[in-house]
Amino acid sequence: MTDKIPLLIDTDPGVDDALALLIAFNDPRHRVVGLTIAAGNVGLQHTVRNALKLCEVAGVDVPVFAGCPGPLLHPAPDAGYVHGQDGFGDVGYEPPARRAEAEHAAQAIIRLSHEHAGRLLLVALGPLTNVALALKLDPTLPQRVARLVVMGGAVTGHGNITPAAEFNVYFDPEAAHIVFEAFPQVDLADWEATIAHGLLHDHVVQWLQADSDRARFYERISRKTREWSADRRGDYWHSADALGMGFALQPEGVVEEASRPLAVDLGHGPARGMTVVDWQCQSGHPDRFRILLRYDQARFEQIIRDALAAR
Repeated sequence: MTDKIPLLIDTDPGVDDALALLIAFNDPRHRVVGLTIAAGNVGLQHTVRNALKLCEVAGVDVPVFAGCPGPLLHPAPDAGYVHGQDGFGDVGYEPPARRAEAEHAAQAIIRLSHEHAGRLLLVALGPLTNVALALKLDPTLPQRVARLVVMGGAVTGHGNITPAAEFNVYFDPEAAHIVFEAFPQVDLADWEATIAHGLLHDHVVQWLQADSDRARFYERISRKTREWSADRRGDYWHSADALGMGFALQPEGVVEEASRPLAVDLGHGPARGMTVVDWQCQSGHPDRFRILLRYDQARFEQIIRDALAAR
């Protein structure tokens, strides 16, 4: 048995997911045992293809499992206008040589939880559809997961896809509700933490000039979303999934956190997908959500730089 912590990543690549995956591939304390892929940022055919291509570029042999092609119940819009219609900036990259595994992502989550019972770190970077389906197939899943880290939510209601909701939770709120109710603890890196940990565009451009295949590929696929961000959000670019991965892999970088109860609004009005945090602890529910508030900015930026220049 390796001493490295087994890491399973549920994701919907996506430019920011790609950076998070490069961080994970570069981490010496963890071993990525699988990528389970959902629809979200763009359709499933693109997110699977993007995951396979990124593994190829990074030179890692990690199994990729295709999962759910849409939300559990209700259709939701994707984010192709941010990431490009193919999720990777529409740069027309050469297709990956490898194909996804035959096993469904939800089944892979269950199997890998058995293989690495009590040690598995599960990091969810996209809509929680695959994890919710795995829970419906096997409600004992949380007993075997050592830690669940989710990138999702907007803990004071400042959303990025609606005024109240963050994209991942809004895309499939029913799945988020199922997952959040099932796990005894959820470590949450939300959109508002992302905004608080912006990356200066000029610095990012410098990092992407590194002499590595990873940096060159990432510079190409992220160009469209970085330009979109500069036009709308000013001097700082934001990578939600990279922050979530930093929180997952190097939790010692946390500067400030809060533990509170949280619920997902499943209605169909303007609050759909909102993550409602009981900041005053009025509900009597347990403080099961460990919410990231501040992370060491210098550490976060160094994690990104190391991942981009890795060989």
